[in-house]
Amino acid sequence: MTGLLYLIPIALFMGAIGLAAFIWSLKSGQFDDLEGASWRILQDDDKPKS
Repeated sequence: MTGLLYLIPIALFMGAIGLAAFIWSLKSGQFDDLEGASWRILQDDDKPKS
């Protein structure tokens, strides 16, 4: 039972860190262009070597 006194605050702290990281990634623009990378890989912008 005393183990819960340690585990519950640790779990809440880790959850708060995860939530803070998610909010930071939203504010920094990580999820602005979800389809751009998938289309960018299909474009052939490489110039042929002469």
